Amino acid sequence: MKWSDRIIFLLICLLVFLSGTQRAAGSEIMVSAALSLKAPFEEMGRLFEAKTGTKVIFNFGASGILQRQIEGGAPSDIFASASSKEMDSLESRGFLIKGTRSNFAGNTLVLIVPSQSRLRIRSFDDLRKKEIRKIATGNPATVPAGKYAEEVLKSSGLLETLKDRIVLCENVRQVMNYIARNEVDAGVVFRTDVSAGKDVEIISEASEQSHKPVLYVIAAIKGSKHEVLAKEFIYLLMSDEGRNILKKYGFRNLK
Repeated sequence: MKWSDRIIFLLICLLVFLSGTQRAAGSEIMVSAALSLKAPFEEMGRLFEAKTGTKVIFNFGASGILQRQIEGGAPSDIFASASSKEMDSLESRGFLIKGTRSNFAGNTLVLIVPSQSRLRIRSFDDLRKKEIRKIATGNPATVPAGKYAEEVLKSSGLLETLKDRIVLCENVRQVMNYIARNEVDAGVVFRTDVSAGKDVEIISEASEQSHKPVLYVIAAIKGSKHEVLAKEFIYLLMSDEGRNILKKYGFRNLK
């Protein structure tokens, strides 16, 4: 074997060794993800573990709260947000590994009511009716679905009229629970949140012109001790396998 070939061979062996070392040390990776991604990401985590032997630990919550946790130093290898706002903030402050940020899915916003509701609600405009006393949405400051809902109500000229009737929730799951228990008259969530919900009926879908596009964004977090694994998880998410899982749970694939 030529000397140059030996060097190349040794370099390849070194790369394989380093990759294997990181896999051994990185038997777990932490993924902070928007709560609306819980079902598809848990399936994605099982697939990733089967492929790599690496367990995925999830921290689900409102995107804004997860952003603050990361900024505060909470351990996380990957962040998946339900809007660009949180990711923009992290990127501007140098929290992301360059080249890892990607938009990976879309969603739609819907108006929901308790399935046993006797109120005549057929559209967002019907929320003006006096008999509609409580409308649940996510907190716009921390919950992307709440921010999108605020945009819809504002563009429809409803926000000022309804401001005293809106019940702000910490996440979309809380909105769903209020609706399922018939504790509020209506709510606004992502369509994918309803697919797993019970005792809830979708009344209307918000027009795309009434709010900014719903985009889910993912990136690896700078300082991660498992950068290679984080990139592999993102690669799996963006692959055909990952897109099929997202589609299975009602998320829109991006063109």
